[in-house]
Amino acid sequence: MTTLVYAVANHKGGVGKTTLSMNLAAGLARRGTCAVIDADPQGSATLWARIARAPQAFPAPVHAVTDHLASWLSAARPPLDYAVIDCPPAVDSPSTALALQSADVLLIPVLPSPMDLWASTRIEEMFQTVRQRNPSIRAYLVVNQADPRNAMARGMEAALQELAVPALHNKMARRASYRSAALEGVSVYDLGTRGRLAACEIEAIIEELSRL
Repeated sequence: MTTLVYAVANHKGGVGKTTLSMNLAAGLARRGTCAVIDADPQGSATLWARIARAPQAFPAPVHAVTDHLASWLSAARPPLDYAVIDCPPAVDSPSTALALQSADVLLIPVLPSPMDLWASTRIEEMFQTVRQRNPSIRAYLVVNQADPRNAMARGMEAALQELAVPALHNKMARRASYRSAALEGVSVYDLGTRGRLAACEIEAIIEELSRL
């Protein structure tokens, strides 16, 4: 069995990297076996999962792995259907380089602001370098904290079209439920009606990725 590996990375911190990683993993865990690989030395994903109170538990196990990612994935028992790698917020990190070499899909969360889009160009450059070693990897931008009422956010649609990496049509909106999930150590799927809209967004992202 081949594990489908998603790497979530961006050079800039605070763009929702761990939020996307954890909720994406929760959605994938509803479809098969899935694990989160916490490759970030800050350990945000690991801390997120530890917050959960029994009997509630995060729906996908989280493993802190910063080296030998490919070996860890091939040795995983039982074999995984999916793995989500939460990368460090640095494109020049060895862990990020290893993650992108092991990944099938690179997801780059970005905020709808000019500075965040400019920062994403650094990981675009690294993506082009990694493709020399991993030519089959695919990359997509994922807009986080989207707000259609914001004029600047609406104007970013044209800017996204200018980037070398395509943006997914589906986005993550600015929602309190994403923050609540992190504070409670769960995913938006586990929040009931509080997380329904956010869970629908994650489902739409997963479905879009499955068609690409």
